[in-house]
Amino acid sequence: MKRSVLITEEGATRLRNELADLWKRQRPEVTKAITAAAAEGDRSENAEYIYRKKQLREMDRRIRYLQKRTAEMQVIEHLPPDQTRVFFGATVELEDDTGNQVTHRLVGSDEFDFKPEYISIDSPLARALLKKQIDDEIIVILPAGKKTFFINKITYHLH
Repeated sequence: MKRSVLITEEGATRLRNELADLWKRQRPEVTKAITAAAAEGDRSENAEYIYRKKQLREMDRRIRYLQKRTAEMQVIEHLPPDQTRVFFGATVELEDDTGNQVTHRLVGSDEFDFKPEYISIDSPLARALLKKQIDDEIIVILPAGKKTFFINKITYHLH
């Protein structure tokens, strides 16, 4: 399944800042360290040189990923016209059939790990919540099995 390109303004800023930091600060430091390690002689047994080259490859992989994602992401800067239903960016309070309450915010696939209550718009729970409204019942197939939730509250905020 293709990942959603939707992202919050906060998430987009975080990814752009990470990309800038990698490109402008971290990468030059690593390339400088590689140059210094290479000057020490035999590269085949130079642990510092080998480690730094590996670090640079991983960093370049992350930079390529961030460049691709930031180019294709669609930043959601406005609240949906119908705020009585669940859409991207909604914070939803759910109650399961045992009375336990949880709160989740539907965010982009690149930002769900920023806060514990964030869930990816691509997750099974988020897909089940889309376009639902308060008091709706949803049934979701989760790794732990089938679970029923009721929507108690839907709120939106831009930041």
